[in-house]
Amino acid sequence: MTETITAHKTGTAAAPPSLGGLGLFTVLLAAALPLIDFFIVNVALPTIGHDLAASEAVLELVVAGYGLAYAVLLVLGGRLGDLFGRRRLFLGGMAAFGLTSLACGLAPSAWTLVAARVAQGAASAAMLPQVLATIQAATSGPRRAKAMGLYGATAGLSMVAGQILGGVLVAADIWGTGWRSVFLVNVPVVLVGLFLAARAVPETRSQHPEPLDGPGTVLLAAALLTLLAPLTEGRAAGWPLWTWLSLAAFPLVAWAFYTVERRADRAGRTPLVPPSLFGLLSLRRGLLLIVPFSIGFSGFMFVIAVALQQGAGLGPVGAGLALVPMAVAFFCVSLAGPRLVARFGTRVVTAGAAIQAVGVGLIAVAAWRSWPGLGLLELLPGAAIAGAGQALQLPVVFRIVLSEVPPARAGVGSGVMITTQQSALALGVATLGTLFLSLAGGVGMRDALVTTLLVQLAGVALTGLLSLRLPRTIA
Repeated sequence: MTETITAHKTGTAAAPPSLGGLGLFTVLLAAALPLIDFFIVNVALPTIGHDLAASEAVLELVVAGYGLAYAVLLVLGGRLGDLFGRRRLFLGGMAAFGLTSLACGLAPSAWTLVAARVAQGAASAAMLPQVLATIQAATSGPRRAKAMGLYGATAGLSMVAGQILGGVLVAADIWGTGWRSVFLVNVPVVLVGLFLAARAVPETRSQHPEPLDGPGTVLLAAALLTLLAPLTEGRAAGWPLWTWLSLAAFPLVAWAFYTVERRADRAGRTPLVPPSLFGLLSLRRGLLLIVPFSIGFSGFMFVIAVALQQGAGLGPVGAGLALVPMAVAFFCVSLAGPRLVARFGTRVVTAGAAIQAVGVGLIAVAAWRSWPGLGLLELLPGAAIAGAGQALQLPVVFRIVLSEVPPARAGVGSGVMITTQQSALALGVATLGTLFLSLAGGVGMRDALVTTLLVQLAGVALTGLLSLRLPRTIA
């Protein structure tokens, strides 16, 4: 299957298969938005709950509704881009993201906000897969390696910066908007992004579009919902019967999805997630590593936001600024990542896991010794070292996962990768968040935080072990 890249400028017959500097900046800007919005609400939740009189269960839906819609629809978004054109889906998804962000910012009630967040997650699912697919289809060689490295750096930095930005915006109370500014800030960014995308992002699609896989789409959505919905809502809802029935149904639905996809693949049809795609060693082992990394990352970000505000008594700004060393270290080290990979190969990921483990350990020690006086200075060494370690892992693993995916399947490949990451991010909030909140009511906030950090440390060790099985070089 060959890749076709068509022009979007009037009077030009064909655009070269190249994503220029402005186009790359534009798609990376778009890549940052959904990840920032997954984390930006963490420090704003107490204010949202007070302003909208929302219960804890509804507040969790503000986070979970976005994450679930995002995760469930990502692979479908990638396939639609392959089918109808990635630039078209990119522009449509970005416009929808801006409109749904406006709806979130203007929401008059908690349930209206939940509905707007679900729609915002769906818009993200249409937009984000096109970023990686466009990079895969419109770059090659060293330019692709550089672009993928920048994508990974953008993704990691966005997840930390989102929480920092959320705290600053809530405290700034711009024009009396309070928490609403964490959503409204997206609107001008989207307008700039749409203007730039219309000028600089080329259209790419498969020359022979593959039809949508209806049964596979439904079964994948059902599998993700039966797993993520009870885990994200179970604790706040008191673990009612439906949560246990849903978890029990998950393996059955997942097996049905795999069976349907394998049958379609063997029959020569094109399933939503072709099982043959997992024959790529780099993709399979890279995805396996993304899971514990993302669970630990999102769980830490959620737990530290709650601990610093409710336990250490910091405000939104203090809780956000405490993570600045992590963001700065991530950014600086990620710039050196491509050179380190060129010299040492994927063992950079193993080294990154070891460095991150040291950082998480230092954070745990600081929490144990300094509680409740935990702030920027106490967290600085551990946060900076952990951020440096993360920067040596995430961008490299993203490159590995997509290194062997053919351009014609760039959309579905990127959709699978981001779905795995997003599902793991949601699992991290659900599992580590539930562990922390459950322990906090019994052993106290300090011991709950330290215990959760030690569990995350075990996940970092697992990531390091899995990294030893990665291909030594990146294609």
